Amino acid sequence: MSLAILHCRAEHGIDAPPVTIEVFLSGGLPAFTIVGMAETAVRESKDRVRGALLSSGFEFPQQRITISLGPADMRKSGGRYDLAIALGILAARKQFPKTALANLEFYGELALSGELRRVPGMLPAILKAREAGRAAVIPLTNRVEASLTGADVYAASSLLEVTAHLAGRALIPSLEPMVPAKSAEVRNDLVDVKGQQHAKRALEIAAAGGHNLLFIGPPGTGKSMLARRLPGLLPPMSEAEALETAAIDSVLGKALVLHEWRQRPFRAPHHTASAPALVGGGRGPRPGEVSRAHNGVLFLDELPEFNRNVLEVLREPMETGLITISRAARQAEYPAKFQLIAAMNPCPCGYLGDEQADCRCSGDRVANYRGKISGPLLDRIDLHVEVTRPATSILRSNDAGGESSVTVAARIGRAWDLQMRRCGKNNARLEADQLAQHCDADEHCWALLESAAEQFNLSARAHQRVLRISRTIADLADARNISPAHVAEALALRCLDRRP
Repeated sequence: MSLAILHCRAEHGIDAPPVTIEVFLSGGLPAFTIVGMAETAVRESKDRVRGALLSSGFEFPQQRITISLGPADMRKSGGRYDLAIALGILAARKQFPKTALANLEFYGELALSGELRRVPGMLPAILKAREAGRAAVIPLTNRVEASLTGADVYAASSLLEVTAHLAGRALIPSLEPMVPAKSAEVRNDLVDVKGQQHAKRALEIAAAGGHNLLFIGPPGTGKSMLARRLPGLLPPMSEAEALETAAIDSVLGKALVLHEWRQRPFRAPHHTASAPALVGGGRGPRPGEVSRAHNGVLFLDELPEFNRNVLEVLREPMETGLITISRAARQAEYPAKFQLIAAMNPCPCGYLGDEQADCRCSGDRVANYRGKISGPLLDRIDLHVEVTRPATSILRSNDAGGESSVTVAARIGRAWDLQMRRCGKNNARLEADQLAQHCDADEHCWALLESAAEQFNLSARAHQRVLRISRTIADLADARNISPAHVAEALALRCLDRRP
């Protein structure tokens, strides 16, 4: 009888709880048993491990093999345990010293040839291994994301490489930490948008304070074009934010693109997307679009065309920055701190209020169209701005684009620095006590705000959002206190409040 103990980690949302793998060889008829709430992919590892051992030149033991994955009450899924199981069998048969397994965690799916295949969710696991003071042995195909963690990591391409390392015959060099260069490329420049100075100003304010924004206007006025230029205005992610966002992609099995490191994600799901596609779900459950947009931008074009039930699921993550997905068997929590940018037409045909087109939509049709977006959801959108059709003369002009994204981004970066030094977060996420502390306004500002609240019947949430927008406008102007001009501009950027 012989026992070997190894360490690994399970995949549970973006968390990586520890798993202890015990391999026990005993006498009796040959058998291979895996216990510990192992799902189908884990139970099938017995065949992959057997094929990999034989292909690598090792003898498969004709004994009773028992694999225990602890803790027993936690579900284990995927092929990430293959390498640890195979090494446990070899360690139990004294192919290398068991002491070589100390302070190591093992990950990798085995091909029948003994090669190591990429596994999803490696980034959270390696970060947790680093916190626990252990090194990680991973597939070579996971080396890029692993090199960004600064952890002690050994990347191997096959089972034979790992066994040679553990036996001391051919050591695997530790991965060198990688620091990707910042990309200076601006793919969508604001200067490409002709005219639309009012909408550009709204986009700048939204970027400077992290505010949600809704563009309303006829087709072809540049709403989507403006929205796609928002990521180029935002400051790059910090290293901690970049690791959080990369962890979401790692869980989904998406390979990390180095030249996009620290670039804020931009997600634009189609209006036919379901609620699980947007917020996450499935048997797993898996992260959805709101989590893939974490620390970045979620763009919803043709907002009223989304199913109303789908839009309503956005309300909680817009406020909390988290999404909790509960299923009968499992529950997972994913970060979802995104900035919402949406676009819509003013009516079903799209031409209401357009002087160059004739709208024949009845009042009831327009009301039904706009009614697809609930009041509570609109209340969570800080800015709603009308985008009108630009004059043809502006489109012909070569200098109608205005400032470039680089110029505007510099102002936004200074506003972000002010907010981070002041309270460590964007103005859009200020709590009530922070709002009272940092939004200094005189009596003229309060009189203007109270008059607007009574005239347009603003909710308490809308009232606070106007204050947050005013604080952002003041930050862009490098003003210590909020002035009536800042409040007036903030009110002007909420066009839906002025409609009956």
